[in-house]
Amino acid sequence: MSVSVVGRHEGGLRFRMEQDGHTFMLDGAREFGGVDAGPRPKNLLLSSLIGCTGMDVASILKKMKVRDYKLEITADGKYNDEHPVHFVDIHLTFSFHGTDLPRKKVDHAVELSQEKYCGVTYMLGKAADLTYSVEYHEEQDES
Repeated sequence: MSVSVVGRHEGGLRFRMEQDGHTFMLDGAREFGGVDAGPRPKNLLLSSLIGCTGMDVASILKKMKVRDYKLEITADGKYNDEHPVHFVDIHLTFSFHGTDLPRKKVDHAVELSQEKYCGVTYMLGKAADLTYSVEYHEEQDES
């Protein structure tokens, strides 16, 4: 399988990206010559990481017949100080909200994504120290 993404320079630091049938803008911060017309390329790696592992976890939990939960994933990244500037530490926090969450199944789904399935985790883990944690926020049953 192969993929092709097109980026068209729109002036300054802006690029109009075409990917998977969608168009979006990338741009730099004002202090670096951009006009803040879109997200930063390196930071989008964290969005890609959340999307990849989140889709894995949702799919695995569906197969495990786990329903009625809400999931929020936060990716915190730390850059190094010299060029090339890149992520050296990334931490993912999986926050699950629900009633009577099946913790063993949820933990297993996250572990499978992080250790076996998520290609973005695999790639970024080659360049940065990538860690994760799972939080549970039990909600009261309204019935």
